[in-house]
Amino acid sequence: MSAERPPDDVLAQYLKAVRAALDAIEATQLPAVRQAAARFADTIVAGRLVHVFGTGHSRMAVEEMFPRYGSFPGFHPIVELSMTFHNAVVGANGQRQAMFLENVQGFGPVLWRNFATAPEDCLLAISTSGCNAVTIDVALEAKRLGMYVVALTSSAHAAVSSSKHESGQKLSDVADLVLDQCAPAGDSAVWIDGLETPVAPLSSVTGCAVINLVKADVARRLTEAGAPPKVLTAACHLGAARAGTLFEATYDEYRRRVGVLYR
Repeated sequence: MSAERPPDDVLAQYLKAVRAALDAIEATQLPAVRQAAARFADTIVAGRLVHVFGTGHSRMAVEEMFPRYGSFPGFHPIVELSMTFHNAVVGANGQRQAMFLENVQGFGPVLWRNFATAPEDCLLAISTSGCNAVTIDVALEAKRLGMYVVALTSSAHAAVSSSKHESGQKLSDVADLVLDQCAPAGDSAVWIDGLETPVAPLSSVTGCAVINLVKADVARRLTEAGAPPKVLTAACHLGAARAGTLFEATYDEYRRRVGVLYR
């Protein structure tokens, strides 16, 4: 068995990249995070919804916002299985089809036709490249409907990518506010001697970090406004009985809130 590589191996390379990206978020993105959180909190206090949309692996960031432990109603996750279900990879429901569909033009109006939105709503649109047609189209239609649009993207990755949307716009061009998740161009961060391409993407870590920064500041603002959110909470914090009661109350609250979309 060969000896273990020294501390500057691929593991250290990835962890160093994660730390650098998180430091960049802290240094550059907190004002925008607070701005997004203020707008989202106002929307939730008003009884409306912050829609969260992403295709591909951006689905992870969508579901990080809600529903999971430590999250709360007010956010409306929207994912399309045809563009986010990656388990099959090939064959029916394969990755080729998903990647094709996420660049179909005209999807935005079709999606939003399912919901009774209001100008008081917001959209958080998530795309690391900021260039796939469907997410741009969803953001454009949300703007047309009067919604405030926040983009969560990687500015570095978008800078070296070409828009797939017929307008030529990138997600950052459409949004009212941009949150940069600070993932590198190409996303993957680890280079290995003898391997042509890098491995180990950062956007899952950095995107979810930004999501939780926003979530934390929204929760603070709601609480200070006298409308503390019902949070999905682990039993270790409150005990099994209280956690179970809060679990049911959280989903009841979510059902009540999304009811405005189907009136």
